[in-house]
Amino acid sequence: MRIVNLNEENKKNILENLLKRSPNNYDEFEGRVKSILEDVKTRKDEAVFEYTKNFDKADINASNIVVTDEEIKEAYEIVEKTGLVEIIRKSLVNIREYHEKQKEHSWFDSKPDGSILGQKVTPLQRVGVYVPGGKAAYPSSVLMNVVPAKVAGVDEVIMTTPPNKEGKVNPATLVAAKEAGADIIYKVGGAQAIAALAYGTESIPKVDKIVGPGNIYVALAKKSVYGNVSIDSIAGPSEILVLADETATPRYVAADLLSQAEHDEMASAILITTSKELAEKVSDEIDGFLKELSRSEIISKSIDNYGYILLADNMDDAIATANEIASEHLEIVTKNPFDTMTKIRNAGAIFLGEYSSEPLGDYFAGPNHVLPTNGTAKFFSALCVNDFIKKSSIISYSREALEPIHEDIISFANAEHLTAHANSIKVRFEK
Repeated sequence: MRIVNLNEENKKNILENLLKRSPNNYDEFEGRVKSILEDVKTRKDEAVFEYTKNFDKADINASNIVVTDEEIKEAYEIVEKTGLVEIIRKSLVNIREYHEKQKEHSWFDSKPDGSILGQKVTPLQRVGVYVPGGKAAYPSSVLMNVVPAKVAGVDEVIMTTPPNKEGKVNPATLVAAKEAGADIIYKVGGAQAIAALAYGTESIPKVDKIVGPGNIYVALAKKSVYGNVSIDSIAGPSEILVLADETATPRYVAADLLSQAEHDEMASAILITTSKELAEKVSDEIDGFLKELSRSEIISKSIDNYGYILLADNMDDAIATANEIASEHLEIVTKNPFDTMTKIRNAGAIFLGEYSSEPLGDYFAGPNHVLPTNGTAKFFSALCVNDFIKKSSIISYSREALEPIHEDIISFANAEHLTAHANSIKVRFEK
């Protein structure tokens, strides 16, 4: 893995290289995506079934697009043999407990003058959760998207996921969906699934919000339908940044970097350290792991394109660079990780200490693993309960409360030349 001395020029070049992976830079796909969206918007089910046949080779129609109770039962019979059902249930306890702490409640503040101000918190009515299929199944992603919606009190959580050519959905995905509380599951994937959720078809109802990761077509489809429905974010490739000093264990750091590099060739894995010895040992450990790991071909392409070991002169420079990169996952493996953490401004999730490796967050700890990527941790947060609610302001004034301020409101409205606004207040105090 390449070792680079950290300076302003190298930092700029690395940031530019990482930002090339953003879905916003894939304009050549947008035309195809918009064509699919418009087709589904116009022809609804008919278009969805055709695209599913073309892309997934599955014969899906109105009679079999919904996953049945029998299919879910079959999925449990398969997955129970692996022991994964109990693991999913243990993970769910942690995820629910964490997200329960995020819940917000309506509030009202009344004053003696007869005015009442407040905020009404209302769950979204219907949410669509997209779950990828294809090369791999991600039951953990099902849990992370469905649970906060259910905790928020969403009335109906519907899920879409692509079927295989036999028209079946991955058993682990189905079990995770059932355990997390998804209300209905549809066998459809890709941009056509996003279109169906955004516009509605004869079989699939329109939702208020779409969440969940997917390939470039799914990401661009979500970007296109935003405004017609809400979305969580435009997810880019996965990324990890490890901030370490000489106290870190090289083998652990190397293993953690590769845990994200194995996602796909576009994933990013970066170590920033003040220790040249650590940098060299981590590079050697990575070479050793590549001879053992099953996805070594993907990992090699990932670290060749977007992998770096950056040598910083001091920890302040290392921290400043970490804040500039604003990684999806940030591991801090320093002598005092909690102290280092206080200086971090931008990161999707922060893992402290050498036993808090990134996969702990992916599967089990409880915080959500749907995180901002491509530097968007500077202004976005992890998926949470707040993503599934909306807030309405409450205003109630009596005549006695309005009278002392009504002239001020009239003057304010007149200053903006909005005389009808002023009149709305004025008429209430006519002689």
